Amino acid sequence: MKPSPLCVRPLPRMSHVQVVQTLSAGIDHVEPGLGHLPPGVRLCNARGVHEASTGELTLALILASLRGVPDFVRAQDRGEWLGGFRPALADKNVLIVGYGSIGAAIEDRLVPFEVARVARVARSERTTARGPVHPLTELPALLPEADVVILSTPLTETTRGLAGADFLSRMKDGALLVNVARGPVVDTKALLAELETGRITAALDVTDPEPLPREHPLWRAPGVLISPHVGGPTSAFLPRAKRLLVDQLNRYVNREPLRNVILTTGAPTG
Repeated sequence: MKPSPLCVRPLPRMSHVQVVQTLSAGIDHVEPGLGHLPPGVRLCNARGVHEASTGELTLALILASLRGVPDFVRAQDRGEWLGGFRPALADKNVLIVGYGSIGAAIEDRLVPFEVARVARVARSERTTARGPVHPLTELPALLPEADVVILSTPLTETTRGLAGADFLSRMKDGALLVNVARGPVVDTKALLAELETGRITAALDVTDPEPLPREHPLWRAPGVLISPHVGGPTSAFLPRAKRLLVDQLNRYVNREPLRNVILTTGAPTG
């Protein structure tokens, strides 16, 4: 998601604002304008709002890609009965790159599908109730073992272009790349090169560029399923957004700690 003029343009005029609450999980679209805000402004994201919708879409993209649903839809348009053998999600090794609340929600939804293993990667190493979270430095060793690689990481300077030529070359033959993070986390040119060989496949809810131009070769690349950045906008959004906003306003009025504070302007970032 590119910086939004609609989000950034008002910020220089907000000389007395104390809290900025986004309704998105990522904050990359407002970050370019934060330097215009006075020190001490708290930026909060929408953790808790998009997990259900994005988790659902991630599973839908995986299942549709593995089981060949796009091919079935095209065959239905032709009136053709398209049989054949397809891979299942069961018994697959899954790697989740970006294990925040959305990554955890995706794993919650993977559990009933009898996957063989879920490996988790995040910026820093830690332990969860479901198992270890590996640091990004261990990603090269984990990629060759994964049948499905899910990107659910925020877009930062560290993750921009993370899924580049080296990353993609380490994926095993026949593996599926799923991006529900941000388009620039993937190097589009490198992905196109791999897709053209047929060695891997991809399911993308986000692309770089975005929206994807009509004539972009990614539309016609073999083995790719594209949805138009619809991970969040579902009927699940509004009730969760309302709950978050009501809770945040009550906390603010009652001088209680706010939820989901990502950063405070003017504070050291070390």
